[in-house]
Amino acid sequence: MSIKSFESDYLSSAIKQFQYYKRLGESTFDQLDDGDLHWQMNEEVNSVAMIVQHLWGNMRSRWTNFLETDGEKDWRNRDQEFELVIQDRGEMLSKWEEGWNCLFQALRSVNEENFNTVIYIRNQAHSITEAVNRQMMHYAYHIGQIVYIGKLRKGADWKSLSIPRGKSVTYNQEKFKKGKHGGHFTDHG
Repeated sequence: MSIKSFESDYLSSAIKQFQYYKRLGESTFDQLDDGDLHWQMNEEVNSVAMIVQHLWGNMRSRWTNFLETDGEKDWRNRDQEFELVIQDRGEMLSKWEEGWNCLFQALRSVNEENFNTVIYIRNQAHSITEAVNRQMMHYAYHIGQIVYIGKLRKGADWKSLSIPRGKSVTYNQEKFKKGKHGGHFTDHG
């Protein structure tokens, strides 16, 4: 595999992974009532809205002009991301989309000529691969929190976002019936 092919395959896979985590968050939002979005187990636990607010702030900071400027922007107010700022579902979803759009636009700007650009987050040098991996894991961590809050709030009414309990054998049988094939694990079907 050539370096060019690796770069392209890596970025394509990363975009699919980010899209997958975005869908997990949205599938959780769809199951929650408006009041659930601001529910906190205690004052040390972030609500779904606070987590979205944090993701929005992080995504905008990390991905705005990420090839030219440090990923921790002067205009970011990280501490405020963990305060009750988002007031309703509409505002939350708007910030959610804005953050993700910033990320996807940045990733789609990467090409063969700029793939080896050194980028900085808080003055620490990162390759594009390192920065993408860092942020992917960070976002997966927080989206896992969102899903967990969703499960806590919905209880028995929760609709599984992966393989439902007790259905692993059936799921695997369906997958193995297809034989060996390509694609990305996030692809449906």
